[in-house]
Amino acid sequence: MLDRKLVAYALSGVYPFHMPGHKRAALDMPNPYTIDVTEIDGFDDLHHPEGILKEAQERAAKLYGAARSFYLVNGSTCGLLTAISAAVPRGGTLLMARNAHKAAYHAAYIRGLSTVYLYPRVAAFGVQGAVDPQEVEEKLRRKPGIHAALITSPTYEGVVSDVAAIARIAHQYGVPLIVDEAHGAHFGFHTAFPQSAVKLGADAVVQSMHKVLPSFTQTALLHLNPGLIKPAEAARFLDIFETSSPSYVLMAGMEKCIRLLALHGEELFCVYEKRLKEFYEKAKTFSKIHLMCREDFAPQEAFALDASKLVISAKNTDLSGQMLYETLKNEYLLQMEMVSGFYVLGMTSIMDREEGFLRLSRALSAIDKTARRQTAGDDAWLVPRLYAPKEKRMEFYEAMDASRETVSFDRAVGRTAGSMVNLYPPGVPVLVPGETIDAQFIKNIRKYIKSGQKPRGIADIRNEKIEVVNFQ
Repeated sequence: MLDRKLVAYALSGVYPFHMPGHKRAALDMPNPYTIDVTEIDGFDDLHHPEGILKEAQERAAKLYGAARSFYLVNGSTCGLLTAISAAVPRGGTLLMARNAHKAAYHAAYIRGLSTVYLYPRVAAFGVQGAVDPQEVEEKLRRKPGIHAALITSPTYEGVVSDVAAIARIAHQYGVPLIVDEAHGAHFGFHTAFPQSAVKLGADAVVQSMHKVLPSFTQTALLHLNPGLIKPAEAARFLDIFETSSPSYVLMAGMEKCIRLLALHGEELFCVYEKRLKEFYEKAKTFSKIHLMCREDFAPQEAFALDASKLVISAKNTDLSGQMLYETLKNEYLLQMEMVSGFYVLGMTSIMDREEGFLRLSRALSAIDKTARRQTAGDDAWLVPRLYAPKEKRMEFYEAMDASRETVSFDRAVGRTAGSMVNLYPPGVPVLVPGETIDAQFIKNIRKYIKSGQKPRGIADIRNEKIEVVNFQ
């Protein structure tokens, strides 16, 4: 049963290098059953805040320097749906980074939006890189009628785009900039981390508190700056996308987190930065295992790198990313956030303990000693190839509403995708409904599955079947 399994995991000795950012620390919090209430007298209404919840959101806005902040208890998904809907009229056009979270695509579907894609550079390390401000300017200049721009910064692996430059360009064309900063709620609290998009000119910024801060899963924030996105419009769409029964337990946890950052943030981030710095220094002693760092990127490939994301590569060893992931989990009781291709991702936060960093550095040192050096083969770049740009044959919302059928991989070549394919949940889609399925994609997805991975969105992995639009 789930409750018992959760307790067993908490007692197992497995260290969490994954979200949520509270890292299962026993923070001072009442038994949730004793404080779980609804909109009774004295406790305000999140959809029409006038008292305690209005004040709580004002404190969040003050902490982050936003003109207006909204509590989200349906995660950043709710914030993205809201921001896009408030910024782009039904049937309008959204300029969006192709590596956007699936919630952005769902917003395009719900609102019937046309999409124009920005393609982030594939960085030297093989991860999705930064959005080029010049590409933003080019797309806005060549395609008039765009109503808003959306980028993801930081990416899952911590690559940060030049938000300030992109915001300036967007505003020159009268277009609001929405930044999915779900993985950057800790930005701006210490010089070791990039500045938040809230302070860099973005019009709407969505942050997942639970990913990188001591806050419960599903808790997030939507920040607005004055100008191109009206708070009243955001509130109107939040009334649609956010539950009408917001959890007071979750909101109490959010307020506790905001208070912790306001009162003790400086101290906590100083300790955190010191531990991260020590870990990166130890990683320099590894001869084969490699920890991604700023030096892995050419100057033009990324505006900044979020050091809180530990991207650990086994590319130059006889280990695959999956083998490294399984070794850390099974032999060293270290649960990483994600595996992709030749690397694993570990997520850290101010709540990580010295013990965790020490256990991980010792484990990686031992693996580094036993792993055999091996020149990376062509398959090391399999994942970046899966993200290669694809021909867009029809709009996402059109493909989602079209008649679909399930066919074999071989019969899918040349057809139009009818389902979204992700490499890991929630994931950036490697294939979006409306895009053409080419032979190279089928070849690469077969290799990916053969490596032991299980991509989401494939209709039948074992029998190699995928969903396509049924109009050919």
